[in-house]
Amino acid sequence: MTVNIPQLRAFIAVVDAGGFSAAADELGMSQSAVSHAVASLERELAAPLLVRATPVRATALGEQVLPHARSALSAARTVERIAADAARTLTGTVRLAATPTVCQGLVPGLLRRWRQDLPRLTVRAFEGDSAEVAAWLESGAADAGIVIDPPPGTGIPLATDGYRALLPRDHPLADEPAVDIRDLEDDPFLISPNGCEVRIRTIHELAGLDFAPAHRVRDLATLISMVQAGLGVTVLSQVSRSLIPADLVLLPLRPHVSRRLVLTGPHARPWHPAVRALAESAVAHLGQAFSQQPSCWSRAEVTVTSSVIAHR
Repeated sequence: MTVNIPQLRAFIAVVDAGGFSAAADELGMSQSAVSHAVASLERELAAPLLVRATPVRATALGEQVLPHARSALSAARTVERIAADAARTLTGTVRLAATPTVCQGLVPGLLRRWRQDLPRLTVRAFEGDSAEVAAWLESGAADAGIVIDPPPGTGIPLATDGYRALLPRDHPLADEPAVDIRDLEDDPFLISPNGCEVRIRTIHELAGLDFAPAHRVRDLATLISMVQAGLGVTVLSQVSRSLIPADLVLLPLRPHVSRRLVLTGPHARPWHPAVRALAESAVAHLGQAFSQQPSCWSRAEVTVTSSVIAHR
């Protein structure tokens, strides 16, 4: 019996993508090549691994094989890392997962920086909520993730991200250097129910205010549009700055609450060999981006980790 890495990679991609066509796009291969690789693996194992339905899913045997296939692929990547470190080059593809705010406000700039610093490495971004990001890392569907406030000692810290008030530019407090959440008590408060809600509740609790949003909307763009329309105010994390249109302002907020942004790989398997290089490049990019912000951006609100811990 001869099982090889391309066969396992194709099998994993089909399961993760839910079909042969999507897996082919993910791998940069033709659909027939992916089908051939999976079929040859099934011949080697003398049993079907996939139920060819819509979406494609693993058979009972496939479910048993899948975690071992992921481990084998992870081990192969570790070998690639050793070779890449020796040659001082990094190649391949990293699947990066992050929450919507991080994906929209932070990841585009990081992708540009990584393309410049690591031109032979391809990073593909996937957006999901915090639970989805954790599940993708656990299952191997993602190689790395930018996670929010993980347990101490987890991953590679990138930055500490503070929260700010988002107001229309014609709001009476728009020209203030900072805003106290208590000063916004009479404004309708808007919220997008995601991972940030816990911290926004904390801000209200620290100020002795009830948390009673006037509107809840799922999409961040909708939330910003409603503030533009004068329907209320909200609180966003500092990394959202690049998404804010000219007719809105993002102001320092009291009481001060922040979150930690951490780049990490899967908990139970070796990391992709490029994660440390991505983190080092990200910290350099964030340091430059933050230093170019207006002076009202307090270093107490957003700080960049100056040293990167060794990856696992």
